[in-house]
This record gives sequence, C-alpha cells and structure tokens, in this order.
Amino acid sequence: MTAGTSVTTAGPAPEGSDPDGVDPSGPPPAETGPVPAATVPGGTGRAHRRRRGGRTRVVAVATTAVVAVAAAVTAAVGFGGDDPGTATAGTLPPANAQITRQTLIDSEPATGELGYGETRTAAVRSGGTVTWMAGTGSRVTRGRPLFSVDNAKVVLLYGTLPAYRTLRSGDSGADVKQFERNLSALGYDGFTVDDEYTSATADAVEQWQDDLGLDETGRVELGQVVYAASEVRVDSHEATVGDAAQPGSGVLTYTGTARVVTATLDVEDQRLAKKGGKVTVTLPDGKDVAGTIATVETVIETGSGADEEPETKIEVTVTAADPKALAGFDSASVDVAFTADQRTDVLTVPVAALLALAEGGYGVQLVEGGTTRIVAVQTGLFASGRVEISGAGLAEGATVGMPR
Repeated sequence: MTAGTSVTTAGPAPEGSDPDGVDPSGPPPAETGPVPAATVPGGTGRAHRRRRGGRTRVVAVATTAVVAVAAAVTAAVGFGGDDPGTATAGTLPPANAQITRQTLIDSEPATGELGYGETRTAAVRSGGTVTWMAGTGSRVTRGRPLFSVDNAKVVLLYGTLPAYRTLRSGDSGADVKQFERNLSALGYDGFTVDDEYTSATADAVEQWQDDLGLDETGRVELGQVVYAASEVRVDSHEATVGDAAQPGSGVLTYTGTARVVTATLDVEDQRLAKKGGKVTVTLPDGKDVAGTIATVETVIETGSGADEEPETKIEVTVTAADPKALAGFDSASVDVAFTADQRTDVLTVPVAALLALAEGGYGVQLVEGGTTRIVAVQTGLFASGRVEISGAGLAEGATVGMPR
C-alpha cells in the first residue's frame, strides 16, 4: 500500500490533527456488545433461539459482508490512526485485543430428528379386501410380501421406477428390465435380463407365481409388486385386515431400514447444506457421532396458523459414519452441528478491530508500546465474531486497537 492510505472518518479533521487521521475528539465510539468467542477445538461457539411454534431456529454465526463493513466503520469512527507504516504517539485506542492463531469454523447448530427417514405409502392398485399385512416394525426384503388383497400377495421388489402397467409377453422398456433383474436375483432363470418381455420371461414368471401361490398367468399384474430402493421397514398400518380397499387407498406405510437424522434449515443457511458435507450429531445421551449429508431437498412448509404464509425450507438427511452408534434410539430429537467452512492455523482478530480504509479494503491499528500504526490486511473467513486476517507486519500475540 502506498503512502497516503487513510482511515475513513466521519467528517473533516479538526485543526492540528493529521489530515488523514481520525479526530480523537470526535463522536464517542459506538457501543458494541461482547464479541462471541471463535469456535476453536474444545469449545462450541454456538447459540440457539427458538422459531415460532417452539421449533429451533438456526442462528447465523458467520458474519456477513454487510455486518463486517458496519463493524469496521464503527471501529474507524471509534479510534484514530495514521498512514500505514507511520508510527504515532499519544493517540492510543480506547480498547485493544490480541491477534490470535486458531482454527476458525463457520459452524451453526440445528435441531434434527433421528428416525428412519422418509415415509412412503403402499397402496392397493385394484379393489379388494385386505386379508393380511406385514407387522409394524418388521423388515421386508426382496421377494417377500408386504400385504395381501383377496388373499393374493403383493410382493416387494427393488428398483427406483414405480410399477405403472401390467407386464406381459411382447412388452419392452426400462420397467421390464427392472423386473427381470429382480426375477434373476430371486434365482429364476431361462430368460435374458434385458428390456424385452419374451415367452421365456413369461415361463419364469409362471414359476415365480406358482411359488407364491398366485394364479400362473405369466403376466405381472399392476398392483402385484411394489418397488423400493432396498429392504424396507413397515412403519404403520393405514388399513385393518378385513377392510374393503378401493383402488389407490393406502394399506401401510414403510421406510428404509437405516437410521438417519433429518434436519430443516432456513433458505439463507443453504451454504451449510452440501451433499457429502460433514456434520456432528449430538445424541440425547450427550454422545457425539460423526455424520455425512446424504441428501439435500427443498421443501415447502405450510404455516401453523391460517394467516401464516408457507415457507421454503432446506431439508437435509444425515447418515452416521458408525450406524451402530444410533442403534439405541428408534426416534429422538438430536442436535446437529453443520460446518460450512473452516480455516486451520490462521491469524484472527475480533471483527470490530477492522478499519475501513478510504481507498477500499480493511486495516487494523497495531499498538506497539506507546505508538500505533495502521496496517492493511486481507480478510478471509468471518465466523463467531472473528475474522481471518493476513498481511505484512502481522504476528500472533500482537495488539490491535478496538472501539470501546
């Protein structure tokens, strides 16, 4: 930085003062609250406040650029300085702080729900009477029945494409290939796994139907199978054995079998929700479990009252690095610490120590004995009321000026 760099002031300098400095007799420094400690190993640096309706609201810990500028200008008005590199005596700042070296973490807490993830409904595709259902809490694997209608089993298969038509000889498509993969995985053969439903496929289907006690038609009727990504857990019953089920009516709900944590974030905190990102889950017993963000989705939450507008939220699903650590809890409220960014072994100062320089950028006022000088700095991560700084003349333990 060249000579002539100065601190932005609130007005013209009084007679006898440095024309590029700040009037030491100017307006009193703005009151600032206590600066929260930066998040460092061994400390949390977290804060909570509640949403309407008692739900935990994520608290913004990272300082935005606007807040940084406001803090810097407040600092500039609160204490004076001179050209960079020029030491002056007799104009010491009203308060000071030390430059520290630490790990700075942009981290925010949220409340999550430990459970089995998204719940889906298995429905009847044609009318009939519900004659059997898998028990709640039970696990159903490929080829096993979820429920029965008119004593005909509705079987779970694995796949992502929902069943949407009856399959028969002459049909082709991705749904045919998905079904044939399952048929092969169940041990049936004599056909080629491809997207063609041939007479050989129909022969294998007849054998499969015979093993299930179904009519041997060689066709896969719509509603005879339900597809899920993998093994499922029956969550609840929506019908009772003996109920007359109409087409489309739900029989039972199911989830995945892996315990996961689901948390909801405000849209402004979307930076925290990156697939593959690392989080820390604190269980009800106080144990911390490492987790990874598995899915990120945008959802619409309806208002709790008639006059409340729907809100857009970010729903995050977290899987545990050690699933066994969650085994003691079927469902529970947990704390989730999201980390958006982290800087290791960096120099930091309180955000209020920043000075807005007239030509742009920021500086700090170094205090050396009875003298001070302004040093330009490059800012990095803002978090927990502190900011990462770098630049010539900066060292751990050095003293910087602060507003009162």
